[in-house]
Amino acid sequence: MSHGSSPRPRPRPAAVDDRPRDLSRPLPAGLSWGVLVVFAATFGAASVILDLPWWMPALYGALSLVAFAAYGLDKRAARRSAPRTSERTLLTLGLLGGWPGALVAQQVFRHKTRKRTFRRAFWGTVVLNVLLLGSFIALATMRGWDLALPWSPDAVTSLLG
Repeated sequence: MSHGSSPRPRPRPAAVDDRPRDLSRPLPAGLSWGVLVVFAATFGAASVILDLPWWMPALYGALSLVAFAAYGLDKRAARRSAPRTSERTLLTLGLLGGWPGALVAQQVFRHKTRKRTFRRAFWGTVVLNVLLLGSFIALATMRGWDLALPWSPDAVTSLLG
């Protein structure tokens, strides 16, 4: 060993808990609620003005319930150190239309609100979903597509009545 140098410490193997956490301050809850209110009002107005079929808001409602439950179950699993729902699954539910329920769940359960990479991916799925929905509605309106399902409540009622 030369004069003035000290032995280098051996690198310690990194444990799972030693990873740097990708945490940041959550976005203000008011932002999430505001986005949700604007979406609901805009979708509701479009449903009335454009006479959108019942299944479109029903689909968002159903997927939102599934996403809300998935976030709740994942939060419970996180607290119990049980197997977790993958982030890919949570993001896919949001992309398919369950993001309003996921947004509510994030606020109610205080879950998935601090991990920066997840938050960015989540908001990306929200923007993509809204763009796809708007594009689909615009295209259907311009082309005059009949979006009613063949087994719509009116059709079922006329068959039964």
